[in-house]
Amino acid sequence: MSSRTGQRGTSVATSQRKYRSRSAPRYDMEKKAKKKDLRTSGTNSLVSIPNSMKLIMLNSGLISFVDDNGSISETIPDRPVELKNFAKLCEQRRKFPVLYKLEFQMAVKVETHSCRHAAKKTNLHKNQNQKVLPYDYNRVVLDTVDREPDSDYINASYIDSILKPNAYIVTQGPTEETVVDFWRMIWQERAAAIVMLTKTFDFIKVMCVQYWPPNKEKDETYGDISVGIVQEEELANFHIRTFRLYKSEKSVVVEERFILQFHYTQWHSHTCPFSNALLEFRRRVRAVVGRRLATNPAAGPMVVHCNDGGGRSGVYLAIDANLELAEEEDSFDVYGYLKKLRKSRKGLIENEEQYKFVYDTLEEHVVCGISWFPVSELSQRLKQKSQRDPVTKLNEYQKEYQQICKQTPRFTIGDCAGGHRGDNREKNRDVLVVPPDNFRPYLTSFQGNSFTDYINAVFVDGYTKPREYIVTEWPLIRTQGEFWSLVYDYECAAVVVLCVPPKNSQQYPPFWPEGRHSKKYGPVFTIDHVSHNHYTNIKTWIFRINKKIVSLTELMAGVKAPPKTVQLFQLTCWPMGHKVPSSTNSLVELMNMVERWRQRTDYGPVCVVSPDGRSRAGVYCAANACIEQVIQHGEVDVFQAVKTVRRHRPQLVENMTEYKYCYDLVLHYVLHYLNKDMNEKK
Repeated sequence: MSSRTGQRGTSVATSQRKYRSRSAPRYDMEKKAKKKDLRTSGTNSLVSIPNSMKLIMLNSGLISFVDDNGSISETIPDRPVELKNFAKLCEQRRKFPVLYKLEFQMAVKVETHSCRHAAKKTNLHKNQNQKVLPYDYNRVVLDTVDREPDSDYINASYIDSILKPNAYIVTQGPTEETVVDFWRMIWQERAAAIVMLTKTFDFIKVMCVQYWPPNKEKDETYGDISVGIVQEEELANFHIRTFRLYKSEKSVVVEERFILQFHYTQWHSHTCPFSNALLEFRRRVRAVVGRRLATNPAAGPMVVHCNDGGGRSGVYLAIDANLELAEEEDSFDVYGYLKKLRKSRKGLIENEEQYKFVYDTLEEHVVCGISWFPVSELSQRLKQKSQRDPVTKLNEYQKEYQQICKQTPRFTIGDCAGGHRGDNREKNRDVLVVPPDNFRPYLTSFQGNSFTDYINAVFVDGYTKPREYIVTEWPLIRTQGEFWSLVYDYECAAVVVLCVPPKNSQQYPPFWPEGRHSKKYGPVFTIDHVSHNHYTNIKTWIFRINKKIVSLTELMAGVKAPPKTVQLFQLTCWPMGHKVPSSTNSLVELMNMVERWRQRTDYGPVCVVSPDGRSRAGVYCAANACIEQVIQHGEVDVFQAVKTVRRHRPQLVENMTEYKYCYDLVLHYVLHYLNKDMNEKK
C-alpha cells in the first residue's frame, strides 16, 4: 500500500513538474510576443509623431533608436551636404546632441576585415596599440630585408581621401623597434610630407620616439637612411622642420631627398585642439603638399601619424578630405567619410567627442572663411573693410567682431573654481573676470600658510610661442606679493604696464619701487632698483627680484633662490578712461623695445598689466601676434589673432574700438617699421 501511495505521489509530483516545465516556455513566449507587440505598436505610433518631437524624446532618453519606419534616420545625411546648408545642419546637432551619437554609432558599425599580418606573433611587438591594427587588404607592404622574417610589416594603412585614392598613409608613431621601418616606408613610398599630431611625451607616457636628430649639427642614421635637419620654424601650435634624407655608399652620398614634417604640438591625448589653430595648421600643410604634388608627379601619399594611428589621425583626415571636397564641389560629407575611414583602418576617430570636433571645425571654416591676406594688400583691404553693407548697415570690422563674439567660449563658475574659492575671492577686482583653472598660472613660491597658489592672471598664446603672454590686473595692496611671485616663478622677461593711475591712488597702489631704494612686497620678495630710462611716452626700469626662502622644507633641503632680473615698461600716453592711447607710434615703439629686450634675455613670457585685467591688454597681445605674422610670413590676420587672444579670457579686446585699433596698429607698424626691422633681421 505504502509503496503504491509512494508511486502515486511520485507520479503526481512528476506530472506537476512536467506541467510546469511545459508551461514555462509558453509563458515566456507569450511575454516576448507581448513585448514585441508593444514595440511594434510603439514604432507605429512613432510614425505619426513629428520628427522634431522624436529628436527631443531621443535627446531626453524617452525613446531609444529603432529603425522600423518610426526612425529618425532621415536626419542623418546619406549624401554630401552643400556648404550653404552646413551651418543649419550643425545648428540642428547643437540642439539635439544625440544626433552625433547616432551618427557615430551607425558609422562605426561597418564590416571589418582580416588583420592576419598585424596579429602574427612576430609582429605583435611592432604595434603600439593592439586595438589599432592595419587591415591586410590595404596595409603598407615594405620591401623585405634579407633573412628577416616578416620584415615587410609596418603598422600603416593606405587611406583614400573623398576625391583621391591612396591620398594618405596613416601609421602609428615610431617606437624604438619600428623607427628604422618608419624611415624605410618614407623613402619607399616617396612621401609628400609627414604630418605628426602628437607630442613625443604626454601625460607621463612616451607617445612616440623622436625619430629625427636632436639638432642641426649632427645627422642620424636609421638603417641605411641618414636624416639631417636643414631648417626648423617654431609657431605657437606647431613646428615645421625640413629634413634631408640620403643614402651613402663608402661615405659618398648616392641619393638625397628633402621632406617637410609638420608637427602639431598642442594636441594632447584624449582631447581636442582649438579649431582655428588646426585649420591654420592644415592650411600650411596643404600649401606645401599641393605644391609638391603639382611639381613632382612621382610624389607619394602624405604620411599622417599620432601615437597609435587612431583617433587624432582620423580627425585630421576627416577635416582635410572634407575641405578638399569643399574646394572642388562646395559640399561636405562628414558622415559618409567616417564610414569610409572605419572600413579602412580600426580606431580612426575614436569617440563622439572627436566626431563632434570634426563638425565644429568644418563649421568654423564655413562661417569664418579665409580671414588672412598678404601684407601688400593691407591699405586696400582696410579701405574695403570701412565700407558699410547697404543691407545690414554694418562694415566689415563690425561683422568680423560680431562673429568673434558669437564664437568666444563661455566659462562656468566650475571652470574658474580656484578664483571663486573663499580664500581667493578678495584677490579679484571683479568676480566676473576670473581665470579658468586650466589656463591660469599657479604660483609656486611659498610665502606663508595664509597664501594660496592663486593670482587673477591668465595665459595668452602668441604667434610663435604658446603662453607667450600672462595677462593680469593691476595688483591690489593685498596681492602685491602674489604679483612678484608670478613674475619670479614664471621667469617673465618683461612687465608691460599699459596705464598711469592718478598719484596716491588708493584703487591702484604702486607695486614697484618709485625711487632708487629697495622695497619689500609680501613676506618673501624684495625688489631692487638697478637702472631706469625715460623716453617720450615710455618709462622703463630694470629691477632685481630677491626671494627669501621661508619654507622649512626648502631651508632643510638647502634650496637656493637666485635673484632674477626683469625690465618694466610703462606706457604713459594711455590715460585712464580712454579707449585707445593718444600716440599709436609710442605703443608700437614700446612693443619693439620689449621685443629687443627679450632677445637679449632668455625670451621668457611677457606679463601684461592693465587696470582691470581685461581692457587694453588684449590689444597689446593681438597686435603683437599680428606683427609677428607680418614679419614671419608676410600675412595679416587680425581676426584670428583676436580669436586666439580671447580663448582663455573672453573679455579681452572687449569692444569694437579696440578691435579696429588692432588693425590701426598693424598698419602703423607696416608703414613705419617693417622695412627697417626686416633689414635689421637680414
